[in-house]
Amino acid sequence: MTPSEVPVFVLCGGLGTRLKEETEFRPKPMVPIGGEPILAHILRDYRSHGFDRFVLCLGFKAEAIEEHFGRDESITLVRTGEAAMTGARVARAAAECLGDAEHFGVTYGDGLTDADLAAELDFHVAHGGIGTVLGVNPPSRFGELKIDGDRVVEFDEKPQIRDHWVNGGFFFFRRAFLEYLSTDDECVLEREPLVRLARDGGLTVYRHPGYWASMDTQRDMEQLDELYATGKAPWTFS
Repeated sequence: MTPSEVPVFVLCGGLGTRLKEETEFRPKPMVPIGGEPILAHILRDYRSHGFDRFVLCLGFKAEAIEEHFGRDESITLVRTGEAAMTGARVARAAAECLGDAEHFGVTYGDGLTDADLAAELDFHVAHGGIGTVLGVNPPSRFGELKIDGDRVVEFDEKPQIRDHWVNGGFFFFRRAFLEYLSTDDECVLEREPLVRLARDGGLTVYRHPGYWASMDTQRDMEQLDELYATGKAPWTFS
């Protein structure tokens, strides 16, 4: 199994309400980092690992993404409905575009990482499960106090909590996962489908202790933009 054989479905249809300053007039994946849409950074990251088939699951202000990416022959654009949730978007786009592929990737249009996505695919195939999620270990948003009696003996502004893993949003699935999804608007990927898959023992985790970020707020966007401007953004590859 090589990355070029695996289509990657990118969820691009949400409203991005927590980033309303930017998303009032454009979809969240089109918010620029370093002068380019964050979606362009995500696709470039996948391409650096050998992936070259992408399905963009569109919703809110789909025309902006269609205009920017519509001429790229490696990209298929699918309007999955403005009201659809994440699971419904994947189900609808897969019905159109998965073809005979046994494996496919799924990610969001707002996350960046320096994880080796080809290695995650290899891990996924080798483990034989239905799904694999990138597990990330981001710093806590809250400072940690180490206390001796009433005295603070150490203050850590952004502690890395050991053995605390969260959903990094870079997935690989076998086509059997489609049985867990529904085309109903209310189908949320992260709720019933993934919860049930985990309970069934079909979900494995590929741990990545390195860089990961999600652009949820204006502050997140500004931090990513500033990091890219340094020329040392961890998610960029030559």
